Amino acid sequence: MATDAGAPVELTIGDRVVRLSSPDRVYFPARGETKRDLAAYYTAVGDGVVRALRDRPCMLHRFPTGVTGEKVHQKRLPRGAPDWVRTVRVHFPRYHRTADELCVAHLADVIWAVQMSTVEFHPWNSRAADVESPDEWRIDLDPMPSSSWADVRRVAGVVHEVLDELGATGYPKTSGGAGLHVYVRIPADHGFADVRRAAHAFAREVGRRCDRVDLSWWRKDRDPSKIFVDYNQNARDHTIACAYSVRGTPDARVSAPVRWDEIDACEPGDFTIATMPARYAELGDLHSGIDDSAFPIDPLLEWADRDARDGPPDLPDLDDPGT
Repeated sequence: MATDAGAPVELTIGDRVVRLSSPDRVYFPARGETKRDLAAYYTAVGDGVVRALRDRPCMLHRFPTGVTGEKVHQKRLPRGAPDWVRTVRVHFPRYHRTADELCVAHLADVIWAVQMSTVEFHPWNSRAADVESPDEWRIDLDPMPSSSWADVRRVAGVVHEVLDELGATGYPKTSGGAGLHVYVRIPADHGFADVRRAAHAFAREVGRRCDRVDLSWWRKDRDPSKIFVDYNQNARDHTIACAYSVRGTPDARVSAPVRWDEIDACEPGDFTIATMPARYAELGDLHSGIDDSAFPIDPLLEWADRDARDGPPDLPDLDDPGT
């Protein structure tokens, strides 16, 4: 039935068909982009977003009435999914519960999630074959309230320097907010606790080299003008928006892959669903090579052991139900 949000339309996505209801409902008020526009955007960057999500448990951030309305954090797959949509079961020890989360294998899975009002896709850093063994190390440059994008750029340069010295290839992207993420593919041969320890050791090294970093444990203790290198994004069930994910902002910003040499010239607001399709058509997926090689985290675990001997006690265990 037609409404002021438009009559349903059927979208052919490869060999599948997705019915999109209320396609003309405005989701992003800054330019008036609609649910249909959101589906068109994800179709335009289809190979890239599927690569970022493939085979990973994924939490959905849904906005049933658009991004100025209620936000729903959805771990469990919404009801009514076609039989071709895959899931992966994950266990939450703290709550003694399980959830069957979306596990993307096809662009149609993404567009069906859009039909269910999903704007943001937040995958785990592990895959369905072994949910407890991450294959992605995530470096999250999280600016404190008084810091600037220039501070993020400066810390990103140090991150790139340390990665190069380690022989690790990092794939940067804007967060879609005020920060920057860098992803590094790693072998899936360690658990979350080890990957987090490795990420913390790396963050400490960046902090030693850059005075714009504050690694204080409690947010209230951090210098508001500095950057937190958030190693906790590697803890179990901690997720961040994937490459190409739209964010729930009025101007429909995107978490956009960028080249290292672009970071000094770009601004987070440069990347939206209005600008990204042309950029993707020109450059392709800047993260297309992320699966070509994996960096063993053993040197970082050696750094962590060194730091534990020479400095304060090791990290609190976020995976411990008693924490």
